[in-house]
Amino acid sequence: MALYPLDARLAQDIVARTMQIIDSNVNVMDARGRIIGSGDRTRIGELHEGALLALSQGRVVDIDEAVAKHLHGVRPGVNLPLHIDGEIVGVIGLTGQPASLRHYGELVCMAAEMMLEQARLLHLLAQDSRLREELVLNLIRSEAVSPALNEWAQRLGIDLNEPRVAAVIEVDSGQLGVDSAMAELQQLQTLLTTPDRDNLIAIVSLTEMVVLKPALNAHGRYDQDEHRRRVDQLLQRMKESGQVRMRIALGNFFTGPGSIARSWRTARTTMIVGKQRMPSQRSYFYQDLVLPVLLDSLRGGWQANELARPLMKLKASDSNGLLRRTLAAWFSHNVQPSATARALFIHRNTLEYRLNRIAELTGLNLGSFDDRLLLYIALQLDEQS
Repeated sequence: MALYPLDARLAQDIVARTMQIIDSNVNVMDARGRIIGSGDRTRIGELHEGALLALSQGRVVDIDEAVAKHLHGVRPGVNLPLHIDGEIVGVIGLTGQPASLRHYGELVCMAAEMMLEQARLLHLLAQDSRLREELVLNLIRSEAVSPALNEWAQRLGIDLNEPRVAAVIEVDSGQLGVDSAMAELQQLQTLLTTPDRDNLIAIVSLTEMVVLKPALNAHGRYDQDEHRRRVDQLLQRMKESGQVRMRIALGNFFTGPGSIARSWRTARTTMIVGKQRMPSQRSYFYQDLVLPVLLDSLRGGWQANELARPLMKLKASDSNGLLRRTLAAWFSHNVQPSATARALFIHRNTLEYRLNRIAELTGLNLGSFDDRLLLYIALQLDEQS
């Protein structure tokens, strides 16, 4: 297991805390015998020969006045090796008379080693978190799980065979600086993992986070309603805690190779389409926006231009948008004349006149299912432009 490095910051922290225990100067030396922390800052950077003896012999070394005269950069005192997992990672030295310091030396050394162990564990936890994030970022961009990704997941204790569905979270960071934005995302990350829900989370940018949620319930089924409730609960918790404003988009659930990447793509597109169509809402679900999400990939392509051609003709002669609103209402009421006329507060004859006019301007036969479909898709694309 890799050891947490004994650096200058940690060494000086050890010095500050241990000097509260004893009335003596304390030095901390690294594994090469250099002083990297000291109550006497002028000594930092010096080579400590007493520490070299403690390192080479692996034992406590007492230095009295007589011995100190023959060593470079050494004052009388006690030098105790610092251990982590049975390995010496440095030396802590107490300045003074060895006979009076030996009693405190083991206590001070134990306190320093506890600080080292705590720092090592925090380092390993942070390292584990970074590796988990990198794994998530690889999964959402991979069409297939490679043997290397599988091995990576196994080492982190993650079962890639567990079905998951992707959610994208966007944070409204506003004019916050980088540090504040990251702090808010990390707070949200903590909220999403407490209590433990086995979510896999990665911060994608200063405003975006991806969450890979376990997809199946206790009965082994994908319960869309349960996922909706979870999303609502999270938004409520964020509201109650006064945290950052956020939006959530839940993608579609897939199985098989590349399922996570596909789920993530549907979640991201659901977020884009949802914000365009329902900007006041804070949660969007793929199942509510299937058609516009699927059509989104056509934007900017020649197919979209061809599909939009009839609607462009209609727009050219419909400056006040009356015919387009009529058409949208007709489709939203399943092309039922009576329901559409009632919704628009017009007579059925007026509706029929407008529909005929739409057919004339677009060159489409509204009695034909194919022509209706072309016009409906054109309207959907128009709402996303």
